[in-house]
Formats: sequence, structure tokens, C-alpha cells
Amino acid sequence: MAQDIRKLFENEQKVSNQKMPDQHEARFLSKLEKAMPVTSIKKRFSIMQLAASVVILIGLSFGASKYFETPEIEPVKGEEVAANIKTLGDISPDFKKVEDYYLANINLELSKVKLTSENKELFDSYVQRLEELNKEYDRLSVELTESGPNELTVSALIDNLKFRLNLLYRLKEQLKDLNDSDSNQEIL
Repeated sequence: MAQDIRKLFENEQKVSNQKMPDQHEARFLSKLEKAMPVTSIKKRFSIMQLAASVVILIGLSFGASKYFETPEIEPVKGEEVAANIKTLGDISPDFKKVEDYYLANINLELSKVKLTSENKELFDSYVQRLEELNKEYDRLSVELTESGPNELTVSALIDNLKFRLNLLYRLKEQLKDLNDSDSNQEIL
């Protein structure tokens, strides 16, 4: 079965020296054309189709520009000041820790309060007082921004935070007393 490769190459050279018959390539191409005809796919756009495409593209681009457009609103003078108001945290990292501590505790105590129909009036009065302290804190922050940090303003801001936290502690105690008195009346 094994053949000498040299003999195979000698036979190959004899075959390659032979010429193909005339018109062989032309006959092959004509048979190929019959077996697999070349079809050209031409898409024709009419003027109306082209115009419709342009109108759709313009409409989509207009809609996208309106969707992603941000409205330009001129800030009111008070809003400009509110955007640039400094807080205790802007003065130093230590004051930021103090401010964060008090604000976190205030929010924690507010979340612990359970509002019921019996304590709603008491709660509303405390919330009103908290809002007054909040407004005072905002006023002090504006003062801090305008006049710069000084000892009086910083201590007033910290005292305000303390007052708010103490107010919530008092609210919590009064609600506890109210609940205790309600539970004592139910027992009797």
C-alpha cells in the first residue's frame, strides 16, 4: 500500500503538462450560471418612502431633544442663598461629627415615636416646636454663611441641635407617661 512519493510526483508532472481542451472554462462557467443563477436584490425607494423616513427621523430627534432637555429655572434670591448655606460640617470635620451625631439621634428618636389618636395633639405641639427650632437653625446657618464662623454662631447651632434632641426626649417621656396612665385606667 505504501507508495514511493517520488513516483507520485513524477506522474503529477506528466498530468500537469497536459492542456485543457479549448472553451473548457467558458463551458464550466455557463453550467455554473445555470445551476446557480446570480440574482440581484434591488431595493427601490420611492419618493414617498424617502419623505416618510425623513419625517419620522425629524420627529424622533425633536422628541428626544424635548425629553432630554433640562428646564432652565432662574433661582429666586432666597434660593441662591439656600444653595450656598454653610453648616457646621463645612467648618471642620469635628463639627461635622457633632452635627451628624445630633441629627442622627433626632431622626432616631422621631422614628421611635408611635403616633396614636390619643397622643396626636401632644405630638403635633412638639412637632410645631421642632419646626420653630428648625427655622432658627436655618437662620443661624445663613448667619454663619454671611458673617463667617464665629464662636457665638457655632455654639448657637450646637445648642439648637441639643434643644431639638432634648425636646424629643421630653416628648418620649410624656408619651410614656400618657401610655402608663392609660394602661392604669384600663386596669381599674
